Amino acid sequence: MAKASGIVFALLLIVGAPALSFVTARDPNIRLLPRLVLYRSAVISQWLLAAAYVAVVWLTSMELAFFRMLPGTTFILWTLLVAGVALTGLLVLLPLEGRGWWPPESELVYLLLPLSRMEKLWAVLFVAPTAALCEEFLYRGFLLTQLSQWFHSVPWAWGVSSAAFGLAHAYQRANGMLRAALLGALLAYPVIRLGSIYPSMAAHFLIDALALAWLGPRMLSQRGGDSRVANGE
Repeated sequence: MAKASGIVFALLLIVGAPALSFVTARDPNIRLLPRLVLYRSAVISQWLLAAAYVAVVWLTSMELAFFRMLPGTTFILWTLLVAGVALTGLLVLLPLEGRGWWPPESELVYLLLPLSRMEKLWAVLFVAPTAALCEEFLYRGFLLTQLSQWFHSVPWAWGVSSAAFGLAHAYQRANGMLRAALLGALLAYPVIRLGSIYPSMAAHFLIDALALAWLGPRMLSQRGGDSRVANGE
């Protein structure tokens, strides 16, 4: 039962999540929803998926790897290192996109960027922690573990799980999927190196919180603002 459940969840992450992301990106109605509605939907769906897997782990006694506790100094250093590398990469891409040297973001990415104080609070207090905990648990905690056991190869598991994470961001188009896959590979490195997922969770939170609350508005200002705001929505 544990093996069958693992296969189902792996397929859900490798095939189901990208398919859902692709379908969502093609739905014109998604662009009409207020940001807080999109935020709540994302938070609820990710927690439900994570909770379903927790239930399967508990019912089947499925083995979990990469949850080793670390000394405080090691945890902090690796968290800052991973977050620093990722944010530096985003800062490099920002001026390139502004000059037209990097493909522009998908319209959905801009629609998810917070503008008001309430939206920024939601992004930092709910969206970023949810992504950090649920996505790391599912992709670096579960999927990386399962693929490592199936392939008997950490490099293959590392590559496939990172690619799956990138494909799950299909709504961000090709450049967004590539960036997400590279981020997934970066977040997986300390998990593999240290045997612990916790620095990646903390780094993921810092990356998303700063990207949503600081880098995102800068991207939006370079692009000339949000059309819905301009129309008084």
